[in-house]
Amino acid sequence: MKKLLIAFALMLACATGVNAQRTEISLGYGGYTQMDATDCHDGWHGVKNAWGALTAGLNFRLTNRLWVGPSYTFSSTNTKGGPERSYIAYHVLLANGRYDYYRSNIFTLYGHLGLGVIISYMQPWGGDNYNNTYFGVQISPIGVNAAVSRNVSLYGELGYGAQGLLQVGVRIGI
Repeated sequence: MKKLLIAFALMLACATGVNAQRTEISLGYGGYTQMDATDCHDGWHGVKNAWGALTAGLNFRLTNRLWVGPSYTFSSTNTKGGPERSYIAYHVLLANGRYDYYRSNIFTLYGHLGLGVIISYMQPWGGDNYNNTYFGVQISPIGVNAAVSRNVSLYGELGYGAQGLLQVGVRIGI
């Protein structure tokens, strides 16, 4: 049974490699993240909202409408002033899927779902640094991609998650 599952996984990997028609790199900025909305800071008090989140991703086109790929997001914050100010760095790794549900020559409307992990690097004043992990998600039912040229497009997404409530950026085909 194990050999059968491994063989099936290899066949699936080969098939997706054959179907991959295009690859793109995405770079974006999002505001008001999941880390701000939920307690991803180990119950620390006086934690400010983060400045936003920077995201870099790699997307592979599997079918005419479906894209998948990993992304990395970084954000950070600190506690309210004073001599005992502490810092938190958020590192987010997500596996993403994007489905194009409408397309014209210039615009594409899509939905985006990302699932993964948030690693909060806690840096308390006067104590040892440590990590906490949390479930990471990005749900963006409304996304718009606008082609600038054949290989470059601008995008905007509205949703909730580790990459931001409102996310904007650029995608570059490679």
